[in-house]
Amino acid sequence: MSTVPQRLRELRKEAKLTQADVAKFLNISESAYGYYEQGRNEISIGSIQKLAEKYNVSVGYILCETNEKQPYDNEAAFQAFVNDPELQVFYKELPVSDEEAVRRLRDIWEIIKHEKK
Repeated sequence: MSTVPQRLRELRKEAKLTQADVAKFLNISESAYGYYEQGRNEISIGSIQKLAEKYNVSVGYILCETNEKQPYDNEAAFQAFVNDPELQVFYKELPVSDEEAVRRLRDIWEIIKHEKK
């Protein structure tokens, strides 16, 4: 069974890219990306989503949840998000929120995104 680092390496090589190419695409250092492929660091979900779109595979494929290289479907992911009842509150309230509240929400989201699990 494959691991996430193996999948990252496999997809990069199939696309005929170097680690430097992928690192530049993700806006990280080459060594940081190399650590992902070595399994020394965990890749963020945001980076996984970017790579899924770039390689046209599902996030589940990169995460080794499936061995089927289903195409990345940004529209389906967006529809799943907007149709989630728990998230609809944000989707509906955000456009009518004041600018300061939106800025604070973005700041909080950035903190959450970068937390190590």
